[in-house]
Amino acid sequence: MIADPAAILVGIALLSAAMCAVLIVLLRPLLQRYALARPNARSSHKIPTPQGAGIAVVGATLVVGGAFASVMGFAPLLMLFIAVPLLALIGLVDDIRPIPVLPRFILQGFAVALVVFTAPDDLRLFPIPLALERSLLLIAGLWFVNLVNFMDGLDLMTVAEAVPIAVTLVLFGLSAWLPWPATAIAAALGGAMLGFAPFNRPVARVFLGDVGSLPIGLLLGWCLLHLAWQGYVAAALLLPLYYLVDATLTLLRRIARREPFWAAHRTHFYQRATDNGFTVAGVVGEVFVLNIVLAALAGVSIASGSMAIDAILIVIGLAAVAVVLRRFSRPRSGGA
Repeated sequence: MIADPAAILVGIALLSAAMCAVLIVLLRPLLQRYALARPNARSSHKIPTPQGAGIAVVGATLVVGGAFASVMGFAPLLMLFIAVPLLALIGLVDDIRPIPVLPRFILQGFAVALVVFTAPDDLRLFPIPLALERSLLLIAGLWFVNLVNFMDGLDLMTVAEAVPIAVTLVLFGLSAWLPWPATAIAAALGGAMLGFAPFNRPVARVFLGDVGSLPIGLLLGWCLLHLAWQGYVAAALLLPLYYLVDATLTLLRRIARREPFWAAHRTHFYQRATDNGFTVAGVVGEVFVLNIVLAALAGVSIASGSMAIDAILIVIGLAAVAVVLRRFSRPRSGGA
């Protein structure tokens, strides 16, 4: 057993935050020169802004989180530490020169498959054939990685999502509800996102880029999957529920309208909110508060240990998300 795990986890977060911030300062001139995101019809920013700070976030998470997580000799970390840099590389290339849709999804699917299909066979969610369950997890993982990327379209949006989830996972780890390696990775990722936050607050001086949002999606998904493998499926769904609902409803709406759903756009609810008079700070603030509510519901779910209560909590979570989405989809007079 690790001595004083709370102090160690705080240290992980602080070290990761510091490393991330230093890396961003060092990388920003290079990103300014070679990875400039120029505004277009689908952008939320108005001036050319360097992207690629995800290199610092992911790098700090892997170096700091990996060093502490590996203390327990956790074998699945090996494939995670192959898959995450692979996704980052795919994102980096796509940031500089867009990759066609099909090759991009195939490469992303390979990275997710490395994590899903190499997990120990005794980690199960449902009483169905293992191959079927892992195939479904591959599809879910690929969707989750991409929805985190889709939702990274506003200053501090990914911070407002990732930090509450990471902090909650760390608290769950301290309560022995999440394995130590996943807890350490969550602490490092949460710290790295806090180190990134000052550079991404409105008006952002730097963006994550696909090099950051894609691997962050895999890191979050990996941690949430380990929470689900502990038997806390409802909690693992509640924590990212806003992202899941916004991205999924937007995808279904675009498919129903026969729009090219794989193409970049600005029809997510949080994007429509800024078009409807909400400020960036107002949108991000509401998402952050909603995520705190969802985190509390996830904690109640684990503490209760009741499937009936889980169902009620998911309904409450969906209702809370629906309230926010409804607000975002309606014009707001006077700003947020």
